Amino acid sequence: MPRNTAYQTASPKEKAILVGIELHGMDKLLSMESSLEELYLLSETAGVEVVGELTQKLDKPNPSTFIGCGKVEELKELVSALDADMVIFDDELSPRNFRDIEEQLPQGVKVIDRTGLILDIFAQHANTSEGILQVELAQYEYLYPRLTRAWTHLVRQAGGGGGRAGGVGGVGLRGPGETQLEDDRRKIREQISLLKNELEKVQNHRQQTRVKRKRSNIPLIALVGYTNAGKSTLLNRLTKADVYVADQLFATLDPTTRKLWLPDGNQALITDTVGFIQKLPHQLVAAFRATLEDITEADLLLHVVDISNPDAHAQWQAVIETLVEIEADEIPMLTVLNKTDRNVDESEVNRNFPQFQKAVRISAKTGQDIEELQKRIKECLYESMLDISVKLPYHQLNLVSLFHQSGIVTKATHEIDHTLLEGKIPTRLYRLFAPYKYG
Repeated sequence: MPRNTAYQTASPKEKAILVGIELHGMDKLLSMESSLEELYLLSETAGVEVVGELTQKLDKPNPSTFIGCGKVEELKELVSALDADMVIFDDELSPRNFRDIEEQLPQGVKVIDRTGLILDIFAQHANTSEGILQVELAQYEYLYPRLTRAWTHLVRQAGGGGGRAGGVGGVGLRGPGETQLEDDRRKIREQISLLKNELEKVQNHRQQTRVKRKRSNIPLIALVGYTNAGKSTLLNRLTKADVYVADQLFATLDPTTRKLWLPDGNQALITDTVGFIQKLPHQLVAAFRATLEDITEADLLLHVVDISNPDAHAQWQAVIETLVEIEADEIPMLTVLNKTDRNVDESEVNRNFPQFQKAVRISAKTGQDIEELQKRIKECLYESMLDISVKLPYHQLNLVSLFHQSGIVTKATHEIDHTLLEGKIPTRLYRLFAPYKYG
């Protein structure tokens, strides 16, 4: 699977039509209009010129063409009239959807879904060897169930083993026979296995780094939030780092960790992580699990929310759902409402979003109220206490001692092979005790 997409290097830009549907009775975080606006921004990030849009309200997707037959005809006419090169659907399509839609469109017109588009953007922006491996694994796992005789030229161009060519949505070549199809599927399976082995080695190295970090007892903060919420700008503001910042979706993918000095000389490590998005492809969550472990290992999450965005609440909810998916939802979290310099109506925020009442309001761009944020981080890490019950094996006597020294023990029970402790611990020690929680 290539990192460079077919449309990334095209000149002039390839032209796309966006397609979105609204399902009756189905709750979505974003409205169809907002979701399509986001898809427009994703397309721009991928280097595609959006020339048209098609929408439809349905009770359920058409199992064949996803949209209704009449809309397919309308799409076909729109593609011809606007001389479009591709059609991008705002939802994930099935292999049958791809095949049946492509058969209806003019020859050479590519069909891509939201997942494929996000994967291509990640492929363009991954810079480290780990990020490249993660994206390539996600691309292959996405392609495998969708591989048909019309798609196998991608694998053949790639050489069947780590090559780079074509894009996940490319079609248009006459397909080979079933023998060639099975051969290409085998090559993909082999490549998936190879990439998983390589990533496992990287993950082991990262785990060793985490063990050293834990021994230092320096608390770890993870910046999380919706893509383009301003996490990298905040990291730069807090630590005087020089992380790349751009007003676009997924400007940075690879995690960056810096030292953060807090009031009164306290210190912490702070990590900028990949931005989340609604309908985040499961392939990416799985492939980036090693990177996302920086979140699950954190003592404190700073959830950065772009409060100037009309869909701020939906974006906040999308991040919370992803944190649940990666089992990081129980980690202490401080919500940071960013971009307050953009004429945000504070009274409306307080009235409509009660979950933001205790949030810190800042502008990472201008530095507004950054000192208040630093103060709140210090309070969360060094002054607040968490209720916890842990079952500590006897080979972890150091943690038993640490609980007694730094925490408040309300109940202690000594069993044959472990000690049960109940009480309160400082937030900064959460990650040390989290693996032993019970009850």
